[in-house]
Amino acid sequence: MSFDANRLQKKINATFKDHALLEQALTHRSIGQNNNERLEFLGDSILGFVVADEIYKRFPTVDEGIMSRLRAHLVNRDSLANVAKKLKLSDELVLGPGEMKSGGKHRASILSDAVEAIIGAIYKDKGLTEATSWVLAVFKEQLDFLSLETATKDPKTQLQEYLQGRGVAVPKYTVISTTGLDHDQQFKIECEVACLNEIVHATASSRKKAEQKAASKILESLL
Repeated sequence: MSFDANRLQKKINATFKDHALLEQALTHRSIGQNNNERLEFLGDSILGFVVADEIYKRFPTVDEGIMSRLRAHLVNRDSLANVAKKLKLSDELVLGPGEMKSGGKHRASILSDAVEAIIGAIYKDKGLTEATSWVLAVFKEQLDFLSLETATKDPKTQLQEYLQGRGVAVPKYTVISTTGLDHDQQFKIECEVACLNEIVHATASSRKKAEQKAASKILESLL
């Protein structure tokens, strides 16, 4: 799919005076020199600041450690990749032939970089106020879900409470396989949630850890 500034602006709900900036934000380094790495650098800093400032306002009594954990819950590769998927950015990425063949348009690192680059591009095109507004709009649901429990409760508990609050049945966890020696086992589990069309898989050194990983993945896709 060729780059179409009008289509992309509708997807991300943002307008640009300089369409070249928007195209650059979606251009991976596999294309060449005019890629999104510098915009991503800007966007990463802006995103971290905006989220930190919002957490500071929403949680006036918590200490720095809890604020850091709350920010990390939102500002991470998987969270950003899920934002990119909700915005349907995969087909808008400008990738080199090799990266395209290897499935780069679905790679979490590339998708998350594109979101940060868009933030940087909005800042360069319209300034910090517009970039801040876009971040707060795109991350509104995740920000609204944040609570002090987010920083302390494990993902399984968070997921269960999230689903119960919406009248959805609790997740179903099933061990699919156990591999390795007794002292070095790997547990693969699947997690099924009624409101999702896909079954999520996760692997870890214990059943509990695998279930927590699966729950974390589901939370990121729901929020």
